[in-house]
Amino acid sequence: MRSSTRSLAGQSPIRRINDDNRPVLKPNAMLSSDPDKVTMFSLKSRDIYSPVVAKGWLPWGALAPVLGLLMVAATALAGSALLELFVALDAKGNPVDTKGLIGFTIVPFGMLLLVLLAWVCFVERRPLASIGLTGHHKVLAFLRGHAIGWASMLAIVMIILFAGGYSASGLGRAWMSPAALASIALLLFSLALQSSAEEILFRGWLLSVVSKKFNVVIGVLVSSALFALLHFSRGQHWLVTLSVYLFGVFCCCWALRSGSILGVMGWHSGWNWLLAVGFGLPLSGIDVNIPSLLIDLKPAGANWLTGGAQGPEASAVCITYFAVASLWMVASARRRHHPAASKQAP
Repeated sequence: MRSSTRSLAGQSPIRRINDDNRPVLKPNAMLSSDPDKVTMFSLKSRDIYSPVVAKGWLPWGALAPVLGLLMVAATALAGSALLELFVALDAKGNPVDTKGLIGFTIVPFGMLLLVLLAWVCFVERRPLASIGLTGHHKVLAFLRGHAIGWASMLAIVMIILFAGGYSASGLGRAWMSPAALASIALLLFSLALQSSAEEILFRGWLLSVVSKKFNVVIGVLVSSALFALLHFSRGQHWLVTLSVYLFGVFCCCWALRSGSILGVMGWHSGWNWLLAVGFGLPLSGIDVNIPSLLIDLKPAGANWLTGGAQGPEASAVCITYFAVASLWMVASARRRHHPAASKQAP
């Protein structure tokens, strides 16, 4: 999660290429050269990924979340109408089998991604670097985040297991089914698409627009609130709502600390994929109905420990992970950009 570049007082966010002396923007969330402004959660409006000015129309700050909601609603309705011709969906529009989940994560989210990128490129007319798709080693950043996502989900599930929240009933049944392994491989791609589309929308586009129009704190609050709203189900437990909101805050902190959304895109993808295929547990309340890749687990403890029907993402363990990791990223970013103050602290 560590950024590959640093912004120091007196340095410009522009570096020179030796061969043709072209100015190239450094990917860094902390673009100001004023040390008093170099904070992760600035109370001043600013560009968080790239200082390139939009050549087209950048929506008003209050309009941005409404526009994001409309993008999601339009593509979800169109995608679901198309999917109903080929796969089974429940009354809420969620898939009921593995084939449906693969289609659900490709069609509506693929449409959302195309609409969003078209908006940024042709309406706002700004580069993709300005929504966080920036960095010197893009593929490596994504894969590193993916690995951290796997490790994080594995650690959380193992903590709940050893705390008595799950009972194990078998090991890796998916390895005995070529069909299951094929579905797991397809989910690796489709969940990466779904997770990346969400990160580009919420932590890339929406966070950057609201931070530019208002400030970073409002950007984090608004983008996390909209993320939680779009994952809300009527009658869901308050722990589920809290977990989803903190999920959004965690992802914002990662993106702001690194100055790019590529790492958190990878983390979100790896997190979703291992949860979907690794343990036979629900993914955000959706039963994937696929043999487990690692170990078969069944809830055996209280809902606050296991997350109940929502899965481990709604557990107290997961909520603690999001809260502690977010605080650590904020504190480490502060130490990085104010080293003198951190050394003088008792």
